[in-house]
Amino acid sequence: MKDRTAIILLFLFALLCWSVFDGHGTLFMVDGDPADGPLEALIGLVFAGSGIVLAGFVLLLVGGLLAMVFAGVGIVCAGSLAFGALVVALVVAPFLLPLLLPLAVVWYLARRARRQPRIA
Repeated sequence: MKDRTAIILLFLFALLCWSVFDGHGTLFMVDGDPADGPLEALIGLVFAGSGIVLAGFVLLLVGGLLAMVFAGVGIVCAGSLAFGALVVALVVAPFLLPLLLPLAVVWYLARRARRQPRIA
């Protein structure tokens, strides 16, 4: 059973290779003239490969550009968040004044007690 499976798989692989390397009458046009020889097929593959390489290069450049744009947008967002926090702090500051006054008094008394030398 294993021999038969191996032979069938080898046969299917041979059929696959045959269909890959056979041209199947593939024809492409260059300046309106058909190109159907082995050299023309090689030229077509080179052009297709160079197109794929060019597309990869363009994708890299677009990725770099988007990284710069999103970094700039992030800086703008962080700056606007900081500005918003400053505005909120300025708005809330008068309401916190009753809490800050006792704290300032305690701080002043502690500082004054530390500065006065003790006379024995």
